[in-house]
Amino acid sequence: MTLQEILESVKSGSVSVEEAERILKKESYEEMGYAKLDTSRKARTGFAEVIYCSNKADEHLLNIFERLYREDGEVFGTRASQHQYELVKEKFPEVEYDPISRILKVEKKDKKRIGKIAVCSAGTADIPVAEEAAQTAEYFGTNVERIYDVGVSGMHRLFSRLETIQSANCVIAVAGMEGALASVMGGLVSRPVIAVPTSVGYGASMHGLSALLTMINSCANGIAVVNIDNGYGAGYLATQINRLAAGTDEKGN
Repeated sequence: MTLQEILESVKSGSVSVEEAERILKKESYEEMGYAKLDTSRKARTGFAEVIYCSNKADEHLLNIFERLYREDGEVFGTRASQHQYELVKEKFPEVEYDPISRILKVEKKDKKRIGKIAVCSAGTADIPVAEEAAQTAEYFGTNVERIYDVGVSGMHRLFSRLETIQSANCVIAVAGMEGALASVMGGLVSRPVIAVPTSVGYGASMHGLSALLTMINSCANGIAVVNIDNGYGAGYLATQINRLAAGTDEKGN
């Protein structure tokens, strides 16, 4: 629960003052020996802790997943393997897995989503990273418009969806090769653009370094760049921007 949710629950009477005090006094993290779970992160930041699944031992992943599930009733994991999905599914049959984005999650079904962001990929090969960004934003309560395969080798494809892109509170541009899509977006929209370089490309792309350098050196304004293949980071940042925009709109300012 966030701090606001705790206070509202006390106000409505669904949580007693004593229970609220217990929650607020609870240890800010849970010591598991191999992990220190940041159980107060959602109260501090509005975002619960997420599991980076890659390279985790089976036992560690299962125990962390179970503890976070007990804490909040939902869990979000990135970079999970098929093996890890099958492992978690034995204990949590409701878990969902997307082999494209490699997202592993248990998500509340009645979740409210606000605002809108646009997640755009230059090519079909960039979709795994784009989907990581899109599903991260959706998990954290953002409406997402997916616009894929609109790279600079065929600009007319992008222009056909421009009105939708321009109406979003934030745009995520996911591109490999030379990474030019982000610069194009920066010159077409009035909202922040989050550029995500991917490791898609031939030899001289240097596993995404070429796209990263292009995006960092863009002459277009309003572009922020995350790390290579970091769809999660882009989706998180886009959600923060979207929450600000949606909050402003709700106040009529």
